[in-house]
Amino acid sequence: MSSLLHVVFVTSNPHKLKEVRAILDGSVQVDSKALDIPELQGTTREVSRAKCQRAAELLGGPCITEDTALGFDALGGLPGVYIKDFLKAIGHSGLNTMLEGFQTRAASAICTFAYSPGPGAEVVLFEGVTRGKIVPARGGGDFGWDPVFEVEGTGRTYAEMEAGEKNNLSHRFKALEKLREYLQAGGGLKSV
Repeated sequence: MSSLLHVVFVTSNPHKLKEVRAILDGSVQVDSKALDIPELQGTTREVSRAKCQRAAELLGGPCITEDTALGFDALGGLPGVYIKDFLKAIGHSGLNTMLEGFQTRAASAICTFAYSPGPGAEVVLFEGVTRGKIVPARGGGDFGWDPVFEVEGTGRTYAEMEAGEKNNLSHRFKALEKLREYLQAGGGLKSV
């Protein structure tokens, strides 16, 4: 029996799965499973908690889920957890247009990982935040809103960064570091 921790990441997004595996770098064995779970409305934490509870029920065991938000300071944190729908409806240029007339383009990229040891158990949340600003799209455009989010202090968007660089400073990295520490401290997972 190995001492490697094992968890099921509930996602159908291959980009997220690739980043999670790269960030955790073999310290936790991550399998994935796509489940059809309704997206509730609410805060990032409320949405994350409900999604993970439902996933644990459907899987009958431990799992992690992830919710990503992009909050614009000028809009009081919107679009937030609804960024995926906004991006699909109005695209990168539309996200920029939403901020026309405002004095700030500052934004927060927020990642919330939720962990459940199984059905009926309390869900534990791990949040990572990276500050930046919304800019006209730059870099490759194949992963969500990466081309329009310029990370504070770098002068570059996520899409302009090499994967390793992004994975060492992103909101997802910050949340996963907290999750990794929790799991390695015995947070309810069994080794495989």
